[in-house]
Amino acid sequence: MEDKWRYVLLTTIAPISWGTTYFVTQQFLPADTPLWGAAIRALPAGLLLFALRPRLPRGSWWLKSLVLGSLNMGAFLALVYVAAQLLPTSVAATIMATGPLVMMLLAWPLIGERPRWLSLLGAGLGIVGVAAMLFSGAGAVNILGVLASLAAMVMSSIGYVLTKRWGRGVDVLSMASWQLIAGALSLIPLAVIVEGAPPALDTTQLLAFAYVSIIATALAYVAWFTGLKHLDAGTVGLIGLLNPITGVLLGLAIAGESFTPQQAIGVLLTLAGIMLGQRAGRTPSRRPATKPNLLLPRAAPIDCE
Repeated sequence: MEDKWRYVLLTTIAPISWGTTYFVTQQFLPADTPLWGAAIRALPAGLLLFALRPRLPRGSWWLKSLVLGSLNMGAFLALVYVAAQLLPTSVAATIMATGPLVMMLLAWPLIGERPRWLSLLGAGLGIVGVAAMLFSGAGAVNILGVLASLAAMVMSSIGYVLTKRWGRGVDVLSMASWQLIAGALSLIPLAVIVEGAPPALDTTQLLAFAYVSIIATALAYVAWFTGLKHLDAGTVGLIGLLNPITGVLLGLAIAGESFTPQQAIGVLLTLAGIMLGQRAGRTPSRRPATKPNLLLPRAAPIDCE
């Protein structure tokens, strides 16, 4: 049990740091080059982790890195950008809050983790809580934005579950670095076509990118993938709901935004959903063995060098 809570606390680094990127991005980063921003965020983070663990992929991990990097970073960040342009933040964030539920449902057939009713209840409370925190009743709903947000949520959920399955026997630093580098390389051609040359950055923007890349990307993904390695996928997904909570509280503390009773209720409901997920979840090492999965081939024990 102590091991489990250690991994839970470590995993919280990811969504809390991701929640701070809302404020940093809005206040300090260029708004007109989001694709270059995503690439600039991901590539240095991947190279930093690769420098700490200089191992190249081998065999099937070249393809796996490209697939996971596109799902978790490249295509995901591009779709999130489209959704942000077409949808109110409240709608996009609420759609993304369904991710834990989708991860639980995907983890059942793909890695044999059957969802528990407390986790499902926690996911439901989390969705309601995020909606209560962020919905203001304003803003039109664009169907293309909804589809983009749904696609981003489903792709990242698939990517995280596959990361958990394929990552058995591969160290977290290597796995994170390969995905970040592959995701950045998949973004750069799109950024050149859509946005042209990379943006010129001043000192403040460089420092902001350094924070986003080192803390909210390199450190965050190492923490997130460590959680996926040692905790149930649904448990990790519910921890991700700390992301919008961090954004709301940071806006209150730094940006001077108002904090309404509805938002307070939303925070409490979301936290209750997260805690229910932790009560239901358990570390994979304590789960009884499951039957072999027939949908995907078993991962090689160590596919790196």
